[in-house]
Amino acid sequence: MSEQNLSDLLETCEAAARAGGQQLVQWRGRFQTREKGIADFVTDADIASQQAIQGVIAGRFPEHAFLGEESVDKNGILHGDQLIWVVDPLDGTTNYVHGYPNYAVSVAVSRGQEILAGVIYDPVRDDCYSAATGRGARRNGQLLQVSNTAELGQALVGVSLPARVMRNSPDLLDFVEIVQLCQAIRRSGSAALNLVHVATGALDAFWASHIHPWDVAAGVLLIREAGGLVTGRSGAEFDLWHPHFVACATPQLHRELLAKLTPYSAVSSSR
Repeated sequence: MSEQNLSDLLETCEAAARAGGQQLVQWRGRFQTREKGIADFVTDADIASQQAIQGVIAGRFPEHAFLGEESVDKNGILHGDQLIWVVDPLDGTTNYVHGYPNYAVSVAVSRGQEILAGVIYDPVRDDCYSAATGRGARRNGQLLQVSNTAELGQALVGVSLPARVMRNSPDLLDFVEIVQLCQAIRRSGSAALNLVHVATGALDAFWASHIHPWDVAAGVLLIREAGGLVTGRSGAEFDLWHPHFVACATPQLHRELLAKLTPYSAVSSSR
């Protein structure tokens, strides 16, 4: 792909993500409580954001495929060289509903397993995190670099847990294990922003077992372009279309964290 084409894709990622973020800001002012009917407002906010994003993309690349959280249909679009836009119009819905200021818009474009460009936009702080293959990762234009943390005992670690966690689930047991070994652990409610924080060096590692492509496509590219490592939850190559992962700043930290987590086969069988 030419440099110009890659630039066009990245520019479109940012324009689309900002358009979606603007919708989320506008919808936040349309309700004051979390009483009856709140789910409808959130649905409207999600849909308004995704429609704005899709409108920007379709206006520039009408021939490309589109996979969004509010329109999930992967049939026939995950193979070959077709470019696919992978979009989460609102990552951190529960935070958004409660007025907790930690949610984002994630827009990425891929070709098969190759994530070409991606943007995560934080509308609360007006921060735009962007990356393109071979070009590095940036926050508002400034280059990002992961931390150099190599030991779990010195690491600040993020985790995404399922919305409902059973007492003896492998996910919760992993949380209990790792919280005793690392410096501290965080569950922020937004996988996209957790990935951002690994790319910026604010977090040293992040893992998740129950996740979707639109949650992580842009963030995985950000970490890789900032010098970090992302593999599948089992340690194998990361699979965008069946995502479960361990993301770390350094290979040493990745090996140590992976060795302490429950084998992925046990986690997946508990679903």
